[in-house]
Amino acid sequence: MDTTMDSPGPRPLTGTPLTLRTALTAVGISVLYLVLAASLLGFKTDQLILVGLFNILFFLSDPTRRFILGFTVFIIFWVLFDSMKLFPNYRYNTVHIEDLYHLEKSLFGIKGADGAIRTPNEFWYLHRQTFPDILAGCFYLCWIPLPLAFAGYLFYKNKEAFFQFALSFLIVNFVGFIVYYVCPAAPPWYVQQYGFAFNAHTPGNTAGLGRWDDYFHVHVFSGLYAKSSNVFAAMPSLHAAYPLTVLYYGIKYRLRWANALFAVIMTGIWFAAVYTSHHYVLDVLAGVTCGIIGIGLFQYMYRKIGWFTRMVKRWILAVTPRSAGTPEASASQSPRP
Repeated sequence: MDTTMDSPGPRPLTGTPLTLRTALTAVGISVLYLVLAASLLGFKTDQLILVGLFNILFFLSDPTRRFILGFTVFIIFWVLFDSMKLFPNYRYNTVHIEDLYHLEKSLFGIKGADGAIRTPNEFWYLHRQTFPDILAGCFYLCWIPLPLAFAGYLFYKNKEAFFQFALSFLIVNFVGFIVYYVCPAAPPWYVQQYGFAFNAHTPGNTAGLGRWDDYFHVHVFSGLYAKSSNVFAAMPSLHAAYPLTVLYYGIKYRLRWANALFAVIMTGIWFAAVYTSHHYVLDVLAGVTCGIIGIGLFQYMYRKIGWFTRMVKRWILAVTPRSAGTPEASASQSPRP
């Protein structure tokens, strides 16, 4: 997309200098977030770490300030995800448990040697082995590090590409969060452990990923799922949507060999989601659909909606080094590995 600014004249200033106004804004937002989060969600060390990291990078130097202002997109995602604890989706719509299980079995059921039809999750649970346990855990660990690492690469190679990816990622999550509330859904492990009865106070569970923790004698996944925002948010699988978004922009910006790695990780996460009983195949397909919709929405808004395009351009300017001029200079080079 052409990134030239709307009006002719002198090149607009780039970067975000440290002034009394910007300093007070950063501190004010940080304090407001801590007060609201602590009062509504209860104090957690994660909140303090997030605010501390933001302020350290904001005040440390011009390069770190530009970096953290760009990655504010991902901070918004984290805050929204964490805030979902305040509004559990099961309060607003009936949780799909039994109907989803039977639909999965009717569409993707696997007939065993005993003649019984089982869901893919049940099939893999019966055929679990150490090697796929380890492989599934390793793939699942990539679900957030992969998009963050990819975003970091794009940030230093092409600011426009970075914001296209980061804002697509955010919109994909918006779409997924909406579906969470429209169609609350229990994960496969819930049916395995609790049957079809609804229990609103069910804690998070590592399911098949617990075998990875046990093998390495660690508590990585148990720690992650202890902080789960909502057990009944299995559909769509945003684990499936994230690597798809990465791969799309990897292909868009012609990252060559890196795209093969992205495709392998994407496929591995999709398999691991089902293998570990965290998601049905239906959840994965819904996640893929959310990814496609989210990317499409961003591309449409960026090309067709003026205020949104201008907002993104201003954000690009805010994180572009002052010596680099306008974002056109940054965006003119396609990022390559």
